[in-house]
Amino acid sequence: MTPPRDLIVTALLTPAAMTRFSGQQWDLLIRQARRTKLLARLAHTLERAGLLKTVPMAPRLHLTSALKLASRQDRSLRWEVACICKELADAGVRVTLLKGAAYAMAKLAAANGRSFSDIDILVPKAQLLHVESELMLHGWQGGHHDAYDQRYYRRWMHEIPPLRHVRRGTTLDVHHAILPQTARVKVNTPALLAAVVPLQGHTNLYVLQPVDMLLHSATHLFHEGDFEKGLRDLFDLDSLLRQLGAAPGFWEQLVPRAVTLGLTRPLYYALRYTTLMLDTPVPPHVLEAAQIGKPPALVAGLMDACYVRALRPVHVSTNSPATWVARFALYVRSHWIRMPFYLLAYHLGRKALIRPKLQDDEKPVVKVDLKA
Repeated sequence: MTPPRDLIVTALLTPAAMTRFSGQQWDLLIRQARRTKLLARLAHTLERAGLLKTVPMAPRLHLTSALKLASRQDRSLRWEVACICKELADAGVRVTLLKGAAYAMAKLAAANGRSFSDIDILVPKAQLLHVESELMLHGWQGGHHDAYDQRYYRRWMHEIPPLRHVRRGTTLDVHHAILPQTARVKVNTPALLAAVVPLQGHTNLYVLQPVDMLLHSATHLFHEGDFEKGLRDLFDLDSLLRQLGAAPGFWEQLVPRAVTLGLTRPLYYALRYTTLMLDTPVPPHVLEAAQIGKPPALVAGLMDACYVRALRPVHVSTNSPATWVARFALYVRSHWIRMPFYLLAYHLGRKALIRPKLQDDEKPVVKVDLKA
């Protein structure tokens, strides 16, 4: 199967090709990059290749603006992480950063030009309530007040309800696992936590070890049902594989570690679609060993048909009935593998039929015109 290659993919993989783009192609490229959250990464790629100044003025303004915004977000992220570390300094808990925050603080290439909407941390489940209490003492508040939502998160999910700081306005997701407790895939979370590595230059701040970071990124993408950031997450995997794969022992550890954590299926999908869609260099013996996670032939064929469409830019230029069907099928799948059917039916039915009562701080403000 040879998937179509969109402009944003061509541009990121072969920056020199952009020197031949027409004005119409530049217009489409900027639109695709913005929708996929890859505009700043595109700008960073051009800058690193020494090509940014050769870009026509109109698209260059979009690119330089995206670079400045990404730089500002990176500084804000580092300051916010420092605040969280300080707030949890007395909690006696190892704080492990996940996803984008981990990439940035570990200075990985996957963070170049990456945008951030929140910060994710991982803590042991036994210490979850203690961590939540410490955070609340320092101004963090939950946004889900409905009793059912609280039970949904605390009984079934892999995290507590998202927290928001009352002054800084930052959103923090506190995880105790990387998949919901009801998910069909059972992750060996104790083994994951036992192997975290300290972040150099920081006190009580950790990240997942390299192979686990890759496996978590794969698990996040291939259990997701919303593909607004799907292509960006696929490029994250590509970047991690290219950079971490250069370290001694990475490829030898990857598949055995996936077996230990119970993540052979997400690893198979990660290697399958990065090599197929982004030409990611993976040693043949690793691809062969990763076949341990391959689903039955019929399922594998269906997944190919869905993912090569769903992981394209969510943009009008890629829309088609087949793409809509693929994304809808993967959305249904994401719920199917997240919960047992009876629980899923109850949850979706309740959400569809019952609207939670608004709390006082959630009610809309009605302005009265005193002159009427």
